[in-house]
Amino acid sequence: MAVQSVESTPSASVSLGPAVALSCRECGERFDLGPIFACVSCFGPLEVAYDLPAGDPEGLRERIEAGPNSIWRYAPLLPVPADVADKPNLNPGLTKLVKADNLARELGVTGGLYVKDDSGNPTHSFKDRVVAIAVEAARAFGFTTLSCSSTGNLAGAVGAAAARAGFRSCVFIPHDLEAGKVVMAAVYGGELVGIEGTYDDVNRFCSELIGDPLGEGWGFVNVNLRPYYGEGSKTLAYEICEQLGWRLPDQIVIPIASGSQLTKIDKGLKELIALGLVEDRPYKIFGAQAEGCSPVSTAFKAGHDVVRPQKPDTIAKSLAIGNPADGPYVLDIARRTGGAVEDVDDAQVVDAIKLLARTEGIFAETAGGVTVGVTKKLIENGLLDPALTTVVLNTGDGLKTLDAVAPTTGPSATIRPSLEAFRAAGLAG
Repeated sequence: MAVQSVESTPSASVSLGPAVALSCRECGERFDLGPIFACVSCFGPLEVAYDLPAGDPEGLRERIEAGPNSIWRYAPLLPVPADVADKPNLNPGLTKLVKADNLARELGVTGGLYVKDDSGNPTHSFKDRVVAIAVEAARAFGFTTLSCSSTGNLAGAVGAAAARAGFRSCVFIPHDLEAGKVVMAAVYGGELVGIEGTYDDVNRFCSELIGDPLGEGWGFVNVNLRPYYGEGSKTLAYEICEQLGWRLPDQIVIPIASGSQLTKIDKGLKELIALGLVEDRPYKIFGAQAEGCSPVSTAFKAGHDVVRPQKPDTIAKSLAIGNPADGPYVLDIARRTGGAVEDVDDAQVVDAIKLLARTEGIFAETAGGVTVGVTKKLIENGLLDPALTTVVLNTGDGLKTLDAVAPTTGPSATIRPSLEAFRAAGLAG
């Protein structure tokens, strides 16, 4: 099908590396690269289509391994210019893949358990990856202000990336976010606006602002730049496979907010297979939600193809999206790969945060607690095979969600400064 132009897109001369068009995920119609996110024919979501460097997997693998220690080593597979590493940006990515042997023993995993710890990114969450790609699209399309609707982590990532790249920023969040995330979003000097309501209310407001003259020149990273933004999550798939020795994991457990991260990790794995960078073999993808906001898990367990929106009520605020845009695609991927979507309650989230911290020294935010908690539940229910290589995602730093664990975490004892008092406390070992 021929590539179309639409009134809201710039000319086809925009260059974003191997990206050649935007393609509708539903009907397949194609459009010129531009700041659009929905198909004008069927209103389906758009995603980036590529002309990827096929035919020389060994040469491509060597080129990647010789690249920067950031997501830009994968520039040949992303919608970014070839000189992206030379531009002012935060250079996120290439975070640790931790072999979690202690956690594996606790959970009874024998096939190898790994934690992909994205708390090591510049603003301590995976959102730095997706924002970095969106910034390059914003540059290409001539935007002057970066914006987003956010449950917290994205607001901080946009604020930091905008400050580094020389953009103005104005980001929108629900009014009742965790204090740590509010401070981190505000400290970079951009505008931070709290909206009375849930994330879904914030997102609707941003969609209205895009169509208003007030939003002229604004690039909303997860709205009109969403097709490019989402591609940043593919780099998690690339890194995991490279860090496993250019090998697919057997199983991967991914938290679900909008669902975009899970769908793009699956896209990244399929691209690596198509390019010959990894051996083509089965893998399973599992989704993780908090019980207080589990529309995808609910639909999966009921055997439904449609995700019914829910009103969020959970401590895992970064996952509290009651109407996840990519929910139906998550269901398709979980079923196609033989995975599942599961949820855990708030108490299990807190227990899992402490479990990961106690066993591996990784302090996860609530989303990481959801993922570890769901992994434990999947094993107990016989849905996840403990004899297979499994990767679990931690997408953010626990310092951002201290309120979740503070009520049950503190000093073992408070004593007078004397040996006698220490002995009396029974802590001498």
